[in-house]
Amino acid sequence: MTVSAPSLDALLQRADQLLARLEGVLPHPLAAPDWGASIAYRYRKRGASGLLQPVRQVAGIRLKDLQEVDGQKERLLRNTAQFVAGQPANNVLLTGARGTGKSSLIKACLNEFADRGLRLIEVDKADLIDLPDLVDLVADRPERFIVFCDDLSFDEGEPGYKALKSILDGSIAAASDNLLIYATSNRRHLLPEYMKENLTYQHTEDGEVHPGEGVEEKISLSERFGLWISFYPFSQPEYLAIVAQWLRHFGVAEATIATARQPSLVWALERGSRSGRVAYQFARDWAGREHGGDAPHAPSTEVPAPDGLDRV
Repeated sequence: MTVSAPSLDALLQRADQLLARLEGVLPHPLAAPDWGASIAYRYRKRGASGLLQPVRQVAGIRLKDLQEVDGQKERLLRNTAQFVAGQPANNVLLTGARGTGKSSLIKACLNEFADRGLRLIEVDKADLIDLPDLVDLVADRPERFIVFCDDLSFDEGEPGYKALKSILDGSIAAASDNLLIYATSNRRHLLPEYMKENLTYQHTEDGEVHPGEGVEEKISLSERFGLWISFYPFSQPEYLAIVAQWLRHFGVAEATIATARQPSLVWALERGSRSGRVAYQFARDWAGREHGGDAPHAPSTEVPAPDGLDRV
């Protein structure tokens, strides 16, 4: 049986359409982006494949903008400087109170060292399973790369947990020496912890304590980060210093900054937190109203510090 030319053309067209659909479903090797387009990139999944998207507007925060975290700043700055210089450096886990500058400090380090070849790749925890592909992609590049995982935490059984654990320390394929992982989290051990797990601890006759297998598993990921940097809630004086710094950043006059003290405490009381993030948000509101002609006024009564917010 012979097939007419029109029928053959239709068959070939349908075959091409089927192949096009299959190409959209099947995974493709990770392609290199335009490395000159930005100093920061986002890893995104498109179907079964991933791609690196240049960040067109990189956050412009600088190290001088971050106040009351001098100890944490010094440790991360030293580690990053070693890394950029080609010296041994550690993967870093930044943990602690929300809004205290963990993510901002990483962004500020990027801006500090970008002219020396530092680049950042932001990866969501759901995509950490593709970390080996990223490692292979940048292995031969002259730049130094930080893989940034923000607000990292895992539930039981998530696939990214094992992938991250292997890349940090455990896989036969080691990460290249031009890549580090910087992660932030409100959980020090990155996994939920339950009271019942304390029952698995074993106490020997000489008083030595041995954690159970469940606890060991939860500790095993966080301890693979070579450097832990902890952040703590700000005291009232620290919070007020951060408010003043951000008000100066937004061009508020010193005389007006003095009148902002009490409103900033009210703002923090309403938010239930004296964090750097809350201080920044207050300063934006105050400066915006002042420059917009709606001059803010301080209340006449003293506001006591909210309970439970002082640094422990």
